[in-house]
Amino acid sequence: MPAHALLPNTMQAIEISQSGDPDVLTLTERPIPLLAQGEILVKVIAAGVNRPDILQRRGQYAPPPGISDIPGLEIAGEVVALGVGVQRYALGDRVCALVAGGGYAQYCKVHETNALPVPEGLSMVEAAAIPETFFTVWVNVFQRAHLQAGETVLIHGGTSGIGTVATMLAKAFCAHVITTVGSEDKRQASLALGADTAINYRTEDFVEQTKRATHDKGADVIVDLIAGDYVAKNYQAAAMDGRIVQIGTQNGVVKELNLMPLLLKRLTHCGSTLRARSIEDKAQIAAELELKVWPLLKNGTLKPEIFKTFPLEHAAQAHTLMESSTHIGKIVLTLPVTAD
Repeated sequence: MPAHALLPNTMQAIEISQSGDPDVLTLTERPIPLLAQGEILVKVIAAGVNRPDILQRRGQYAPPPGISDIPGLEIAGEVVALGVGVQRYALGDRVCALVAGGGYAQYCKVHETNALPVPEGLSMVEAAAIPETFFTVWVNVFQRAHLQAGETVLIHGGTSGIGTVATMLAKAFCAHVITTVGSEDKRQASLALGADTAINYRTEDFVEQTKRATHDKGADVIVDLIAGDYVAKNYQAAAMDGRIVQIGTQNGVVKELNLMPLLLKRLTHCGSTLRARSIEDKAQIAAELELKVWPLLKNGTLKPEIFKTFPLEHAAQAHTLMESSTHIGKIVLTLPVTAD
């Protein structure tokens, strides 16, 4: 049977008409994706909104070669077609998936190894908020920075999608958590999510407060989405043999940097992106998450923090909200559940 039997030939999707502000996101008709070997087609019920989507819309983060230009890096929905050789999933299965593009659409394809079952007890909206943030945090905080129980992690942007997940995962694996936030409301929200200390960077010096919270030792691991002048401050806030993971550059490039603290403290400063990693790399991350984190999602220890949802056609409003940085947790696009 053809991969797209009984399915429409076209779908609604959000495209970036040109680089620019949120209003360049427009609803359009696109062909349904064709499946390659090992891929599944997912009827999307919800799609997460992430900072890389903003960068792509601005023309600063192009999709990898061969990947759809439709934005969207994480989805949840129902499997409606199978490519040749698919063994992990069957038609009708509920999955969430990390994709390299194409998420803002009615249908999206993904290799079966980069999809995971929707954890029991979670809605599709909550499931769509998992892949990009959980994969990113797991890779950077646990695989690359090797956060251990009893260590201290400093998480910048504590109420962002990444920040809320990093907080919850770090606490689940028995670390001490310090976050930075931009308001008193966000400070209280971060504490409610499990942070041991939440620092309002607008009124407090996060280097000073981090050292105070750690009895002058500093943070063993620092998760930074900001860059700019934060890089030098992170070196000051880090403990001896500290590990700093750079997963964003919201404040832009570093203009001047004294590397002596890096040497004297034996620091490790690494960076990564997830989107361009191979299917095999992402499959390995997915397998670790299913083994070590999925049980915590199933038993309710972890649950994605959802701030607001928007219908797919209101993707521009979702981007405007994300750029305002007033949200606490994840922003998710939703699609109507209809029979094909």
